[in-house]
Parts: sequence; C-alpha cells; structure tokens
Amino acid sequence: MTPLLPLFPLGTVLLPGAPLSLHVFEERYRRLMADLLAEPRPQQRFGVVLIREGHEVGADRVRATYDVGCVAHIHQATPAADGTYAVTAVGTARFQVRAVDRRAAYLRAAVDWLPEETGDSEQPFAAVSRLFAAYRELLGAAIDPVELPADPRLLSYLVAATVLADPPDRQQFLAAPDAGARLAAEAAWLHREVGLLRRLRTVPAGRLLDTPPSMN
Repeated sequence: MTPLLPLFPLGTVLLPGAPLSLHVFEERYRRLMADLLAEPRPQQRFGVVLIREGHEVGADRVRATYDVGCVAHIHQATPAADGTYAVTAVGTARFQVRAVDRRAAYLRAAVDWLPEETGDSEQPFAAVSRLFAAYRELLGAAIDPVELPADPRLLSYLVAATVLADPPDRQQFLAAPDAGARLAAEAAWLHREVGLLRRLRTVPAGRLLDTPPSMN
C-alpha cells in the first residue's frame, strides 16, 4: 500500500519544476517538517493543494481544497531557535486526492499519481508560443526573458508558472489532463490577457501585487 502523502494547503498553486519557499511557524506544520526530516531524503516530500474555501493560518481554517495538487520535494529546511523552519522545495509530480485522513496533527491523503502525457499539442503549442511572446512584450520588465523549450510539456508548465494568473486559473492549468489540453487553456487565457493589455496599454498593478508570500 502506498504511504499516505502529507498535505500542506496553501493559497498558491505549486507546479512541477517550480520553486517553493515557506516560513513554517504553525505547530502542526512544524510537526510535519520534523517528521519529514527524520525520513530518508527521497521521502522528504509533501503535497501542496490550493485552498478552495478557508485560509492558510489557524486550526480548522481550511474548509475545502482542490483535488489536484503537486508534490514538493524539500531541498533545504533550516530550523530556527524558536522552532520555526525556513523551507525551500521544488515541485515534482502531480497527484489527485482520493481520500483525506484527518487523524494526524496535519492532513494526509491517499492519492493517485497523474501521468504527464503530451496529448494533441501541435496547434496549441504554436498558439502559446506566439501569444506568450506578445504577452511578455506588453508586460515589459514584469517578466524576465526566457528561452521557450521545444517540449510541449515543459512549455506548458513554464507558461503556467510564469504568467500573472490568479490561483483558480493556475489551478486549471495544473489540473489539465495532458500538455495539449494545458496549452489550449493557456492559449485561451493568453488571448484574453493580451487583448486586455493592448486595450489598456498599461499593466494592472493589482495583478502584480495580489500574490503575497505564504504565511506558512
């Protein structure tokens, strides 16, 4: 039987290949870090799921989460004198929550691992490449220049992690069944955003400021 995966609900979406930085101060997650650091390095991982209803901080403040999440493998977890941790991790595999276990100090879940298929990606790949270039140009310095990968799966995650999307939109990208479907969703999102930016000719400051660092 596959061991239960510890869950860390957050107000942000983690994507495969993306970095994650956390300041862990709540007792339940301090316990989680202590438990994980006692494991061999390959097992030092937890699942990040986006909060659908509720808040990150406080007992029982998370009322509901999305079902599809991403595993965070710990790169470094530095304990402080006050018992908190500074954690850096990176997103790896996607999963879908099958059942949640609430008996421990922190949430755990039985999960199904999601495959990384390419799907029908030729047309959305071309559309995303073109629209993402226009999007970056319109945003100017808001997004650093990057070289677009030729692999549609890598491109789909790079775009999902780079665009200034709201968490539900980023969650849609994460949960797409394959790279082709993810690129198609991103092409539709980019088409809408590029049109708005061209009409406004300005960057909406709120979109740059509406993703505060995680409290945990």
